[in-house]
Amino acid sequence: MNKNKEIIVLDHKRSNAINIAMTKLPPPRAIKAAILKMDATVVTREGIDKLLNMLPTEEERGKIQEAQMINPELPLGNAEQFLLTLSSISELAARLKLWAFKLDFEISEKEIAEPLMDLKQGLELLKANKTFKCILSTLLEVGIFLNGQPVKGFQIEYLAKVPEVKDTVHKHSLLHHLCHMVMEASPDTTDLYSEIGPITRASKADFAELAHSIVHLEQECKASWDRLKLISKHDCPPHLKQKLVDFLADCAERIIILDIVHRRVINRYRKFLMWLGIPQHRVAESKPNDFCRIVSEFALEYRTTRERVQQQIEKKANHRERNKTRGKMIID
Repeated sequence: MNKNKEIIVLDHKRSNAINIAMTKLPPPRAIKAAILKMDATVVTREGIDKLLNMLPTEEERGKIQEAQMINPELPLGNAEQFLLTLSSISELAARLKLWAFKLDFEISEKEIAEPLMDLKQGLELLKANKTFKCILSTLLEVGIFLNGQPVKGFQIEYLAKVPEVKDTVHKHSLLHHLCHMVMEASPDTTDLYSEIGPITRASKADFAELAHSIVHLEQECKASWDRLKLISKHDCPPHLKQKLVDFLADCAERIIILDIVHRRVINRYRKFLMWLGIPQHRVAESKPNDFCRIVSEFALEYRTTRERVQQQIEKKANHRERNKTRGKMIID
């Protein structure tokens, strides 16, 4: 009890945390109805997390009920009343976790599917991209010339060094010369970077983590089936139960598809590396995000350097035109 003549059994820290959380939640009665119906219009996803963090323990429930029996004439403190209301909801933790999974699933699925789609599209774009092929073949020719002996290929990591290697005369980078050579040999080539958006996006994804995310999603789906079984033994309207059964069945199917897509995309990635001529032992070690990052960063450097080269070419062309007319009289 306290001086305001309320039943207080929780320690100050716990009580304070609950009271603060309650200010961002609907009234307890509304919360109970919302949880039973899984009504996201009343309790938000953030609200579910708050509720999960303040689940009443059996000990707390026992203490509150015992204090009520001893002092039936006194009202409960706000935090105590809130916990007692929550504890009256059967399988509360199972309901909240299942509800959270339901709300999170599509976002989680999207976070896995989008990078996979980006990688798939990016590889297709690179394989068909004329500029990318011209750059690689030109670099290979330069490498053969500089080494003085034929080579079959080069490691893709070398792309990161191209802007750093400079000639000894004009101190222009190899990338500068590469741009000149590619533009002269194939004037219809592009800046590359603007054409490989999916590769740039894929470079920001952790594909090893995606595999873990699929496993986690599968585990959560299985756990959600178990939670539904628990809930079904208590207050669960038939229409809600059927809705959840349909949802979880759909989730299971979509997770299986995600797993298949993941395997196929990674296999495509490995085949693409082999198409590039990368040795098989290095293919197994290669991480898609690292590869995409190297290509994307190189492409960005290529675009920047190419623009400078174009400006220099235009400047020289304008200068030549001016020289042609220098000293000539202007005739009206």
